[in-house]
Amino acid sequence: MSGLEAVLRPHVGSGAIPGLVALVATGDDVEVVALGSQGTSGAPMQRGSIVRGASIAKPLMAAVTMMLVEDGTLDLDAPVSGLLPELADPRVLRTPTSELDDTEPAQRPITARHVLTSTSGHGFATVETPVVPLLVERLGQASMELDKVPAPDEWMRRLADIPLIHQPGDGWTYNASYDLLGVLLARAAGKDLAELMAERLLGPLGMVDSGFFVPMEKRDRFTTLYGSDLSVSDEPDGSFAEPPAFASGAGGIVTTVDDMLAFGRMLLAGGGDLLTPGSVRQMTTDHTTPELREMGGFFLDGQGWGYGGGVDTSVREPWNVVGRYGWVGGTGTSAYVIPSRGSVNVLLTQVELGSPESTAVLEAFWTHAATA
Repeated sequence: MSGLEAVLRPHVGSGAIPGLVALVATGDDVEVVALGSQGTSGAPMQRGSIVRGASIAKPLMAAVTMMLVEDGTLDLDAPVSGLLPELADPRVLRTPTSELDDTEPAQRPITARHVLTSTSGHGFATVETPVVPLLVERLGQASMELDKVPAPDEWMRRLADIPLIHQPGDGWTYNASYDLLGVLLARAAGKDLAELMAERLLGPLGMVDSGFFVPMEKRDRFTTLYGSDLSVSDEPDGSFAEPPAFASGAGGIVTTVDDMLAFGRMLLAGGGDLLTPGSVRQMTTDHTTPELREMGGFFLDGQGWGYGGGVDTSVREPWNVVGRYGWVGGTGTSAYVIPSRGSVNVLLTQVELGSPESTAVLEAFWTHAATA
């Protein structure tokens, strides 16, 4: 039994998770472990099993954003209202906990950089705010039923009616900015986000099993999704069986460990043929301040935020490595690169986390990847 399997096997079949597939790669040395079942079908988990990636989509979105910046299609510091007129005159809660009618005008325009750094004012907060229920009810945030999310133009119309939690640039909030980013990129490029991502990122990297839905011919490799209580949440012929009206850049990706390995290796190679090293450095560099990290609370857990993912800035836990970049998904997924070790580390499960807190299997995997 390999060291990776020994670390992960106790978490499978013990009532914690039905199955997982994990990968740790350092250079050409690649270790993959697949344990348990894909779901209610009883099919065994395999290296090529397809899993709902959820928020590990965010670093992919950041990469596509930087491609558009490099080719001059998008200006990070231009107001987004040029492409998103719905956000030309946003209202902002007077304080994050104010009532919905207690607002003031935005003091500055929302820029693409605000969206990329999750400082636009859209998203989940770590304080009680009346905005969050609206994000869930009207925009489908924090739901894996992405087939029920309205198409981008209607989504933007609804978003425009929801006040910002904080002034653009003055706070850090989670998730909704990356769905907003998807609409921004699509309008900038003049094509659907799914088409844009396939053309600019997934295709060139050979990420053949990644996208926003699972076609019938691949459905036998698609996993069941379970809730945190292990009740069935979604089956392979459910929410991801058809292309969605709204391709969620915040969390709508499906993927495999080998596809995420290809993405991680591109980052470790300084962008390869897709990005300049400078763009990769911007993605993997902490862009927060102590005040923003405090606002990020349990989402950031005291660490930094780059473009699309977290950046370890200190060793607070056994799994932290300064410079580690990546993110976790609410469906029990994790994908990180550790530049100092030249490693790519991917764990895919199919059990929703249920909260922003990490789980025992994630922590065991991260610690192994950081210390093996």
